[in-house]
Amino acid sequence: MSDNFAQTVKAATDIVKVIGEYVRLRKSGAQNFSGLCPFHQEKSPSFSVNAAHSYFYCFGCHAKGDVFTFVQRIENISFPEAVRTVAQKSGIPLPKREWSSPEEAQQAGLRKQLIDIHEAATQYFQQALQSPQAARAREYLSSRTMSAETATLFRVGYAPDDFNHMREALGKIFNDEVMRTSGLFSSKEQNDEGRPQGQLYARFRKRITFPICNEAGKTIAFTARALDSDDKSGPKYMNSPETPLYTKGQVLFNLDKAKASMRQQDYALLVEGQMDCIRVFSSGIQPVIATSGTAFTEHQVRLLSRFTKRVSVNFDPDIAGANAAEKSLALLTEAEFEVRVVTLEGGLDPDRFVQEHGIAAYADAVRAAKPYAEYLIERARTLFPQRTAEAKVKAVNFLLPHIRRLPSKIHRAQFVDDAAQKLGIDSSLMRQELQEAATHRLESIRSQTRELGENERKLIRALILPEHDPARQRVVTEVTARPELLEGMATADLIEALAANAIGDNPLESAPDDRSREMLARLLSQDSMGDPSMILVEAGNALHTLERDRLARRNTELKMMIAEAERRGDQSMADQLYAEAVQVNRALRTL
Repeated sequence: MSDNFAQTVKAATDIVKVIGEYVRLRKSGAQNFSGLCPFHQEKSPSFSVNAAHSYFYCFGCHAKGDVFTFVQRIENISFPEAVRTVAQKSGIPLPKREWSSPEEAQQAGLRKQLIDIHEAATQYFQQALQSPQAARAREYLSSRTMSAETATLFRVGYAPDDFNHMREALGKIFNDEVMRTSGLFSSKEQNDEGRPQGQLYARFRKRITFPICNEAGKTIAFTARALDSDDKSGPKYMNSPETPLYTKGQVLFNLDKAKASMRQQDYALLVEGQMDCIRVFSSGIQPVIATSGTAFTEHQVRLLSRFTKRVSVNFDPDIAGANAAEKSLALLTEAEFEVRVVTLEGGLDPDRFVQEHGIAAYADAVRAAKPYAEYLIERARTLFPQRTAEAKVKAVNFLLPHIRRLPSKIHRAQFVDDAAQKLGIDSSLMRQELQEAATHRLESIRSQTRELGENERKLIRALILPEHDPARQRVVTEVTARPELLEGMATADLIEALAANAIGDNPLESAPDDRSREMLARLLSQDSMGDPSMILVEAGNALHTLERDRLARRNTELKMMIAEAERRGDQSMADQLYAEAVQVNRALRTL
């Protein structure tokens, strides 16, 4: 590629337009544009593009250069390839290509041939889908309500149940090296690099094929779903192996089709599988991409950050999906993304949910996605539902790694406050425990024996009285009708057990576990019961205090929920929450 041609391309290229395909730019001066740097993680824009002088500069990581330098770095390609890429983006005809070495020319030629063979394979599979032997494949797609238009848009195909036909068809066009390197074929023998070296046969057989495309929309690999489920058919989904074109941790399925909408709407919807992605996209929600069932990687995070820093994650609700969501959240929050989590009713994946409930209901679920911190706190409460101190310690330890990953001290403090409130833990105590864990580099906080609070003592004193005692009857009535009063108490399970069971000669028999039994035994040995009438008064005071605390907690929750509803533009929900807040405040004033 000559220097003269490169200068011609540079002079004719709008650097703002080219970089704007990768970075969201906003005008910040007469000739300057700014955005988030794609070469390092940042929250505030420090990346600047000057239109008049055709250069970019980052005040954060000090990356700089012209349009070719930018494309080289962002695409991880050589200078000649960058010139060609920019020329194509600018509509400038390319001269006959020259290479700096025979090796460079050979590698470039191989990559071009690999792109071509994947395009040929895509067409081969598409044609095979129309053949008589693909009847079951078409029936399967029909059962999944995939339209012909959607199948054509995503270039869905069928790999025939034949070892040799595809090899013979493509072998008329491509040489042996290209076919062996492509990942489209297998053999019983492999060389030291893991490539097939014996007789080639088709890797994908009797499977529905889904092309995996690069950002430019070129097929670089395939995912193929088996039609049969027996042992001979292999895994349900089979992916292409990694090749010079394809590294699974560096590709996001459907990015080529979704990227324009991601920039325009400034958010991405991240799902787990291709069928989920295809269903959502073809139903009208465009900024959707998939990880193709693989673990989310730092490279994919950087790739995504070129288009948006706002992501909603909707992985499958099973254990594997929940674990994948947590790992994705960790990577995204470390990169300072604004992350939300979509949960669907009935434990359905996006594909099934849209089929059964429609795209409008799915869009509502996406709009109602929870902030990642709220999702994790709810998951901690689900995993450790007991209200004992041990369960709370486990819940905090579950959240601890996620709290640590937050880059912002403000966000960490907010996370801790929210978690403490919803787990029923004093926020200052939780901060103290987390600080101690950080100081001593502990992976978890330790469970400690805790003294009974005064309200707990008063309720337990009443509950171990005879069954017909007025103090016991009042406490039983209140905690049975309103168990939310016990939210946050370490002895909640013990109090509920004492209220539910008639107390005999030995109250310890009603304790639900060894720890509760130990606490009750300590109380019985330390406390003198005193005047029964005073126990009734004290129990009433304790219930009054607990109700006041419950209303105060709910008031704080409502403030946060109102702010969140207003941020989402959901005025109807905000008005509903505000009405409840008015009632809560009125109740607080009467106490």
